Amino acid sequence: MDTKFTKPKSFGEILDHTFSLSKDRFKDFFLILLIFMGPVYLIEAIIQLLSGTSFFRAVGSGNGWFEQILSSFKETQTIDPNSLATELKTLVGTIIVGFIGALFFPVAKAAVLLVIQRVQKNEEYTIGLMIKQAFLRFFPILWSNILYYLIYFGLFVASIILVAFTGGIVSSKNLILGIVLAILLGLGCIVGMACLMTRWSFYFGSVVLDHQSPGFTRSWRLSRKRTWISIGLYLVFYLITICIDSAVQSTFALVLGNSVLLSIIVNIVTLLTSLFFYVGYGVIYLDLKTRHDADDLKEMIDDYDITTL
Repeated sequence: MDTKFTKPKSFGEILDHTFSLSKDRFKDFFLILLIFMGPVYLIEAIIQLLSGTSFFRAVGSGNGWFEQILSSFKETQTIDPNSLATELKTLVGTIIVGFIGALFFPVAKAAVLLVIQRVQKNEEYTIGLMIKQAFLRFFPILWSNILYYLIYFGLFVASIILVAFTGGIVSSKNLILGIVLAILLGLGCIVGMACLMTRWSFYFGSVVLDHQSPGFTRSWRLSRKRTWISIGLYLVFYLITICIDSAVQSTFALVLGNSVLLSIIVNIVTLLTSLFFYVGYGVIYLDLKTRHDADDLKEMIDDYDITTL
């Protein structure tokens, strides 16, 4: 077994392991994501071309260069105002692309996790075998994902109702107190949802690596005493992803405008940041398993010592 996986890691060690693993196995991870995400991004680019978006550089109306670049984004929001059919076809195409991505991007994430597991065990693997094994978990992944996001949606709606209802009642008697209470309740709901969804978020690793569906109970057990650390790691991964995506998009948008080439570049960057995020998720999950297994072993040793006294 790879020694980096054999002991529990601190916050910084998890980040360091994520970076090093992403670098060492970059070719394999990138190929997996390219196989799944590449065709989806290609279809998206074709839809943009068919809708009339310029490939290399899109500029709109205006006197100056900067004004033309800005107007290109505003003008292409309505793709073809004189053709309702074009708008409908583009909308349908976008929905189909999103649907395909929602179905198969999780399979790419599963294949990445399977590679990380093989690396952990120092076992040989091929990309084709990892993809095949990931597809074997397609339906458990699908219905577990649906259930997870239904829970998220339910908590979100319940939070809005709670904040609006409580804040509205109190505001009818004291406006300032009602606003303050609504803000405090809103922040509390955000923190509460973050904790709950983080505790359940490791269901995916359980479904893929441990073949337990939907995996929420196991995720809850694994993340015990590691909730805030996990939230912090998620925040770091999200911030890195957002900063890189925003920097690349804003930089190339100044030159290319709202063109198809800009969309392709942004999608490639999204692929790279997704790679980093998936690897980070896998490292966190395996670290939680290591901690959980160590705790179980310690409890067994303690129980054995007690019974032998």
